[in-house]
Amino acid sequence: MSDAGPAGRPPDGPEAWAMQVVVHLPRPGSPEGDPPTRRALLEAAATAVGRLVDAAYADDADPAWATAIRRYEDGWIRKVVRRSRGINWRRVQDLPGIGVEHDGASVRALLPGPVGDLPGEVRKLQVGGTEAADEPAADAPDAVDGDPPPPAALAVAVNPAVTMTAGKAAAQAGHAAQLAWHAMPSARRREWAAAGCPVRLVPVTQEQWTAALDRSGVVVRDGGLTEVTPGTTTALAWW
Repeated sequence: MSDAGPAGRPPDGPEAWAMQVVVHLPRPGSPEGDPPTRRALLEAAATAVGRLVDAAYADDADPAWATAIRRYEDGWIRKVVRRSRGINWRRVQDLPGIGVEHDGASVRALLPGPVGDLPGEVRKLQVGGTEAADEPAADAPDAVDGDPPPPAALAVAVNPAVTMTAGKAAAQAGHAAQLAWHAMPSARRREWAAAGCPVRLVPVTQEQWTAALDRSGVVVRDGGLTEVTPGTTTALAWW
């Protein structure tokens, strides 16, 4: 779970709004497939959030979507990442939102709403246990001083000095994508949206984090409801 927004502690109650991000986390060896890597999970979550925001602001957006996203963005852009599998995963597919399948990861970002009025299909899903394994170092993408991101992709880095579960980190990556959608020049935003809002997670060392801060277009600072202290810088994005 994660929050970003104005100064001060974010509201936490049944009237607070949040975006629920449901991740498919099958058990190892399950007929549903293998669990995703942490990188793929974060990239899929950020892509889903980017596509949801873009759809809500489109000229032909569903009025209910446009109203919901604007109401949500009036305050803290809180996100709650929940894990799902089996029949529970299939049930959330019918809820308003955007689904993404990416490199073995499946994620559905749902239209924001009050945390006290969650659909039953979502309320039963667990927030804890959203872990995912890192991929072998030899298979990881290049670091911040390596090759540039693929064309049109948004580059996102997560603070290496902050310990977060995969679910928490996925929320931070989602924040970065949402803030980047608003911060991008309009031509760059259209390019990103036309490509499907792809996201590339860039692994950084602590030394590279400083360089990434200097080049970033978006800085995410967490509200501190879970896992980290308020104001912690958790993620960056650049394009």
